[in-house]
Amino acid sequence: MDKERTGIQSVEVGFALLQALADAPGPLMLKDLAAAAHMPAAKAHRYLVSYQRSGLVVQDAATARYDLGPMALQLGLAALRRSDPVRLARERLPEMLAQLNHTVALAVWGNRGATIVHWEEPPQGTTGHLRLGDVMPLLSSATGRCFGAWLPAGRTAPLLQSELELARSNQRGDLPQTPEAAEALFAEVRERGSARVADTLLPSVVAFCAPVFDARGHVALAITTLGTIASFDPHWGGAVDRALQAVAAQLSHDVGFDGRAQR
Repeated sequence: MDKERTGIQSVEVGFALLQALADAPGPLMLKDLAAAAHMPAAKAHRYLVSYQRSGLVVQDAATARYDLGPMALQLGLAALRRSDPVRLARERLPEMLAQLNHTVALAVWGNRGATIVHWEEPPQGTTGHLRLGDVMPLLSSATGRCFGAWLPAGRTAPLLQSELELARSNQRGDLPQTPEAAEALFAEVRERGSARVADTLLPSVVAFCAPVFDARGHVALAITTLGTIASFDPHWGGAVDRALQAVAAQLSHDVGFDGRAQR
């Protein structure tokens, strides 16, 4: 291994204890913590002594259980303050394009609805005429459906009412026309983990959209990928859907999401 990649093995080994405490639902006894970190209790104890001195770990005098300490909290809060899901997503767009091989767009919820803030396409990609600042409809776009599924209902209510009225007036049988039908659609999105439209907003175009959650469990942004039916896997759980959900889940994890989404 070259010198630039040589690390300190003991630091990497000891990190397993911190990871075990982070994953645990509460404080742990030494034997349980050591088992979770896959190391002998005596070895784990030596690491924990050093971690206590640095404030990364504390031990309850009454129960002898170990838990994360004040320094771990300070490090976590500092990381959260510096995390920006949109910035991080933009930095990873080349990686996303390589994984998905289709146009990728990032959207946030603005004062007019789901708004495209960045997009990129592969050499043979299809944008569907995306533009920065485009506001995607709530019911007929994958991006809008994603936000409709995970945002609090009060945030989307005015727009939803307007689009339901429009769907009824235009006799759009492919779109929900009642609040109950819209909620059923959003419930399916939450169950599947992503939103999908096919030949709904743009002719012959399929799109999937998956949410990225912040540390509080709120949807921070949505990642959409789209392409033509001829070259795009439109199936739930297919190659595109799986890859997109994996990308969104990793980004959510990296900005502090613990797996419990709020709506």
